Amino acid sequence: MIEKKMPENWQARWIDPELPHDKDARQPASVLRRRFSLPLEGKVSPVRKLVTDEVQLAILYITCHGLYEARLNGQRVGDFVLAPGTGDYLKRLPVQAYDVSALLQTGENEITVTLGDGWYRGGVGIDGLHNFYGEDIALLCQLEIGGKPILGSDEHWEASQQGPTRENDLQQGERYDARMEEISDWHGVTVRDFGYEKLAPTESVPIVEQERFEGKLLQTPNGETVIDFGQNLAGYTELRVTAKAGQHLTLWHGETLDENGNFTQKNFDPGERNKNGIAQKLEYICKDGENVFKPRFTIFGFRYAKIETDADLTGAQFTAVAVYSKMRQTGFFECGNADVNRLFLNSLWSMRSNFCDIPTDCPTRERAGWTGDAGAFAPTAVYLMDCYPVLRKWLGECRLAQGEDGLVQNIAPVNNSGSMISNMLQGSAGWGDACVLVPWALYEAYGDKTILEENYDMMSRWMGYCEKRAQKTRPHNLINPYHKYLVDEGFHFGEWCQPDVDNGAAMKKCMMFGAPEVATAYYFRSASLMAQIAQVLGKTEDASRYVELSANIKKAYRHACTKKGEIRSDRQCEYVRPIAFGLLDGEEIQKAADTLNDLVVRNGYHLNTGFLSTPDLCRVLAENGHTDTAYRLLLQTDCPGWLYAVRKGATTIWETWDGVRADGTVHDSLNHYSYGAISGWLFGGVCGISLQAGKLTVKPCPDPSLGYARARWESPVGTIESAWEYRGNKLLFDITVPIPAAVTLPDGRSYTIEKGAHHDEVLL
Repeated sequence: MIEKKMPENWQARWIDPELPHDKDARQPASVLRRRFSLPLEGKVSPVRKLVTDEVQLAILYITCHGLYEARLNGQRVGDFVLAPGTGDYLKRLPVQAYDVSALLQTGENEITVTLGDGWYRGGVGIDGLHNFYGEDIALLCQLEIGGKPILGSDEHWEASQQGPTRENDLQQGERYDARMEEISDWHGVTVRDFGYEKLAPTESVPIVEQERFEGKLLQTPNGETVIDFGQNLAGYTELRVTAKAGQHLTLWHGETLDENGNFTQKNFDPGERNKNGIAQKLEYICKDGENVFKPRFTIFGFRYAKIETDADLTGAQFTAVAVYSKMRQTGFFECGNADVNRLFLNSLWSMRSNFCDIPTDCPTRERAGWTGDAGAFAPTAVYLMDCYPVLRKWLGECRLAQGEDGLVQNIAPVNNSGSMISNMLQGSAGWGDACVLVPWALYEAYGDKTILEENYDMMSRWMGYCEKRAQKTRPHNLINPYHKYLVDEGFHFGEWCQPDVDNGAAMKKCMMFGAPEVATAYYFRSASLMAQIAQVLGKTEDASRYVELSANIKKAYRHACTKKGEIRSDRQCEYVRPIAFGLLDGEEIQKAADTLNDLVVRNGYHLNTGFLSTPDLCRVLAENGHTDTAYRLLLQTDCPGWLYAVRKGATTIWETWDGVRADGTVHDSLNHYSYGAISGWLFGGVCGISLQAGKLTVKPCPDPSLGYARARWESPVGTIESAWEYRGNKLLFDITVPIPAAVTLPDGRSYTIEKGAHHDEVLL
């Protein structure tokens, strides 16, 4: 795929392949085709022939309403799965460009395009809505050779709904009849006037097939035949079976087995919000002989597949294919504890499963681009994979979804019902602030201020929204002399998903009484970062204004949430947040950290932080003299604790700490990346690698409980390695850096090292 390229002049027309039908009924996938001839000699050559010393490339530009898979002379065009990708199609529709020179031939050629429903009109989001962007599907494509259009979608194309893909939906699955692969029933298409003004060239990476896992058949206690692929992932199943025409295979995909060892999908049942449920089903009707099939217009979140069939499965093969954005793994970690190593892999797999064109919360129930999830995980994501293009694209969706008043939606692209209630429940602190947190995380890792420039207007408008919201204060907070800088109005999730707190009750409390601690802290955090961002971009007046604003917010927070800098709470999050964000001063920081440590110890070395503050918990403890407690939290095998899920056989990060309870019952998503943010501490804390806009520091934080640890980050400035190991009465350090770095060791020594490999030792 060729990025950032689109025709200078569209001569192609939008074409609708469907005949008039009941728009509420699900339609088969449409197949479109066009036959055309190309000469060998002449103005252009479709086979990379040298003409006046230049290679004349053949480029296919294509997009659609729905999803497309294009083929030239029977060969697939590109490897983009679920093209053209997701987004707010009403405001921006991406166009892909493919070099198809090698697929064309002299003489007769044929292009075919199959269209599925996808995000455009298939089931999407929390509510499983259909026809979110429109009721039609349509194709727009243009073939150019040497920059000159030679073919485009127009009234001369043919279409059919008699192809093999009989049903398709991103959430529900596909139904495919292999007996219908030879199509003979074709009809004309309808030219539609959808315009070109919303088209934009693709600037991100494609979604592609990645790792593959061979399945193993097992029989469950209730007699079901189930395939175990050994890894929870997002993708689909490829099947290979020899069968007779008309025999059926139906595969239902799920993340886990229930407490009795039987197949289940209950843990991601959407309930009343999506009355259609989420089937994650493939239904395949065989042709005679060998059948090889994988879907084209759906993906699932799964480790297991229940199979129902009347075919003989002797010799059958089932392979799970992971599907996610084309990102290179950049972070590698290993230590002396096998459970922690698995925890790291689980974080990586939940990222892979949920970075599908945009970062989503889970690959099953919602598949929504929650801002809070991305904001919490972005500092970790930049270690694990080269995710800049995916997060950059998603920030573009945040900009498109932003309200005229500056409000940043909780989900981007928006995919809810748009009801009055759903519109009211927007702009939560910690969620909307992702519009500042994510660009900053990318800037620190990649050192490119372009990401700040692209999003500065969005960030500024969000801050303006927050400033206006802070002007409204509940009566009981009017005594605060800085109440105009206190955020206690508006909708907020608060410290979401605390392990011993009912989410629903907590949200109602926030709505009734406000969430001044969480909301004001994030108001301060974003204002503080905006001061730095404005300075980086040379906006000195803005920088000064945000410095003053953040100072006043800090005063409002301290007056409302502390007593002269002293925190009085039994919740760990209310200590983590002010320490992490810089809302405390001097000796207050250590006192708060000591109290936080006491709370953790009294809680049996279990955390009770929620969604927002858990990523900072271990770091805050370790940086303030409580390394032992940080490690005991990391190694906690009881619930709530990161290794509880590992001991339960998890291969991804769960949405809740007890996704599989002690009695084996399952609930909620088993593939959410948010709590995998602990892997950021493995790099930035345990091995001490920190890159801040090109300034590299290495400050390892070792502990005997791991024995050894080593991290490798193939960072934007080069490969950084940091390793330590306890050996006898020595603590050994090996550090390799691509640029000069400031090193601090546990014995207090600090020094600068140049590019290359370095060894040091500390006597114990």
